Amino acid sequence: MLDVEAALASALAKTGNIPKKEAEKISKKADIKYVKISRVKEIESEIQHDIMAMVKALTEVSNSRYVHFGATSYDIVDTATALQLKDSVKILEKDLIELRKSLLKLAEKHKETIMLGRTHGQSAVPITFGLKMAVFAMEIGRHIERINEAKKRIFVGKMTGAVGTGASFGKDALEIQKIVMNDLGLNTTNATTQILQRDRHAEFVCLLANIASSVEKFATEIRNLQRTEINEAAESFGKMQVGSSTMAHKKNPVTCEKICGLARIIRCFVIPCFESSVLWHERDLTNSSSERFVLPHVCVLTDEILQDMKNVFDNLTVYPENMRRNLEKSDRIMAESVMIALTKKGMNRQKAHELVRKCSMGKGAFKDILLREKEIRKLLSEKEINDALKPEKYLGCSEKIVENCMKEKI
Repeated sequence: MLDVEAALASALAKTGNIPKKEAEKISKKADIKYVKISRVKEIESEIQHDIMAMVKALTEVSNSRYVHFGATSYDIVDTATALQLKDSVKILEKDLIELRKSLLKLAEKHKETIMLGRTHGQSAVPITFGLKMAVFAMEIGRHIERINEAKKRIFVGKMTGAVGTGASFGKDALEIQKIVMNDLGLNTTNATTQILQRDRHAEFVCLLANIASSVEKFATEIRNLQRTEINEAAESFGKMQVGSSTMAHKKNPVTCEKICGLARIIRCFVIPCFESSVLWHERDLTNSSSERFVLPHVCVLTDEILQDMKNVFDNLTVYPENMRRNLEKSDRIMAESVMIALTKKGMNRQKAHELVRKCSMGKGAFKDILLREKEIRKLLSEKEINDALKPEKYLGCSEKIVENCMKEKI
């Protein structure tokens, strides 16, 4: 807020609205070295207005009668908030970029690591662990794009007075606003009321809620892959780490569980943010109290879960042998491959589907059932059936997809 007050004083001087020496006095003292937080709180306890307390404290140390000249409280608050969001996004962008790198590293390492694909929690067809990680990496890439696209709407300040007309700044109002925002590295809004409209903040919080949902999805996947009966990937577990106060054998996915819990809190902040968009006339104060919780918390918590998720992937234990074991537990997962092979040999696709479906419902080894089915043997030799049942031959373009993802720029 002191940075904004200093920029305002400078703009007022540049437009000839206050003496240059007065602006220099304000700018020099607009620092917490001089404006003590303890003094601001002392004044606030008397006057019950946080922004005016800051203004009075700055006036005391600068000895200038032009502090806050022409401005309303939310000229300062909203512009200062934009500066904070700008700093926060720098941190979050770095988090996202680093997480994407970690995912792409896993994707490249495991682009040929075959495993069971699952849909509806059931065995589907083969996939690679690398492809799974590449999918996650591309999702994070889209979040980076979304944040970059939204910056022009989020990094915005305002300096147009009590109801947005700029009357208190006179004929130079728009020029003053432009100078302030240029000096602070922010965008300028074309029209506003006493405050910036809260669709901007709602968009930002929704972006972070969207990110949180992705990260929770990743964490949930690791939690599922770490289940005892699956055991295909797991969080790292420290040498002295304890999993349970009573069950000494436990290795719980505690970081991923923590991520899931915090992601839900981040999403909960979306509703109060939308509620803050609905204000009376040119503004009321119902947004202020909730925003003091919402904006800092969503930034801090999103930063936390992004860093946690990166640490999980950086130290992830992958068990290719267990992936192979789970893959081989069900030979029925190659049913689609057999159906495709039959269709290529001339059978109607729908007929092939029904025929293979019936075979997959039978008892015994899937291969043996297929070999006994006369209609299948008319079209497929035993070698062709064997080939159709090999998971390694049914990975499609998985490796190429991963390689393409590695090349994608953000």
